[in-house]
Amino acid sequence: MAQAAFEEIVEDFEFLEDWEDRYRYVIEQGKAMDPLEDALKVPATKVDGCASQVWLHPQIDGGVFHFDGESDAMIVNGLIAVLRKLYNGVPVAEVLAVDARGELERLGLNDHLSAQRSNGLRAMIERIRTVAAAA
Repeated sequence: MAQAAFEEIVEDFEFLEDWEDRYRYVIEQGKAMDPLEDALKVPATKVDGCASQVWLHPQIDGGVFHFDGESDAMIVNGLIAVLRKLYNGVPVAEVLAVDARGELERLGLNDHLSAQRSNGLRAMIERIRTVAAAA
């Protein structure tokens, strides 16, 4: 089961009928995030496999997973925001059980992202899973 914040995105997507509106919605989600501190934009937080610059800064506090992130591409920043709503607040022990691909399919993102963006999204999810598995 997805986080309540992600369920809100699913519900909002149901009201947005065309993909252009959904695309704008995802971009707006990214614009609403606080920017990542420049000090956190280092090689250790950079995600390889993305066409754009992407940094994820995961944190585990009290056994609960959270991450912040940023990209230099507006749509990717939006995808980071969507992933934050899917993963933030999940007990770290349950992060690997999140079916990110299945949850994102509910939004229809897979059908509307370029191959490069899809690969980048997979790379971000893999980074999240790797951090959680190592915790």
